[in-house]
Amino acid sequence: MSEAITRERREGQALPPIPERAHLGMTVWTLLRWTMAQTGAMLPLFIVVQAAIAGAVVVGFGLLVPDIDAPTAELLSTGAPTILILVIGLVLCPWGVAGARTSGTLTYQRALPVPRPLLLVADLVVWLVIALPGIPVTVLVARLRYGIEYSIDWPLLVGAFVLATIMAVSVGYATAMLLSPMMSQLVSQVMVFFVMLFSPVTFPKEQLPEWFQAVHSVLPFQAAADLLRAGLLSDRFEPSGQGLVVLLVWCLLGLIISVRAVIRRG
Repeated sequence: MSEAITRERREGQALPPIPERAHLGMTVWTLLRWTMAQTGAMLPLFIVVQAAIAGAVVVGFGLLVPDIDAPTAELLSTGAPTILILVIGLVLCPWGVAGARTSGTLTYQRALPVPRPLLLVADLVVWLVIALPGIPVTVLVARLRYGIEYSIDWPLLVGAFVLATIMAVSVGYATAMLLSPMMSQLVSQVMVFFVMLFSPVTFPKEQLPEWFQAVHSVLPFQAAADLLRAGLLSDRFEPSGQGLVVLLVWCLLGLIISVRAVIRRG
């Protein structure tokens, strides 16, 4: 009898209203604020690190070349922004993702009732903001050290910056998601070592063996450097259509792998 009365009372009671689902814009904005609160607090330190790397590339590498001439100084100065972008995407981004995996933050975020690809979108936007000071920092260091006069093609420079940063961050993100935290950090260190010393970013590709030039023709590092260089010194360098295609392919590849990694179960 009591169970029947209880059931009737339950059926007669009005159910609480179902809260409205947050619209997509609010969801993205909330994730951006959360991600910026976690990573963006380190922005002053990242700017200091970028200035140090810019000085090491523009000034330090220049000390290795006796009586450095103008073309070599231009290669160093215009290659430094690519180095900074790749360091942020291939080293700092995996470091942050590995820390989030270790602390359980990423697991908690993936359990939230939001589309999982938005987690990647939020990370991409935040790392774009973090990488943004890299270009003015390197331009300032190069002007002070070599007195280079830049001829900036703004649409090309902005497009190359966005593509290069998305490529680097998505590849770094995919590396951190597919490998263990310790292994991803090791791989990222090896990749940036390869970029700084064995990629034609701050030196002409003709200095490499022909087979190595062929390898770099399908890798994104030279393509990113060439496009950024054409954006900074538009009167002396021209953008490469092949480089743009290579960079776009790597962007898509990194995004596809990252999205699949972030939405998979487990």
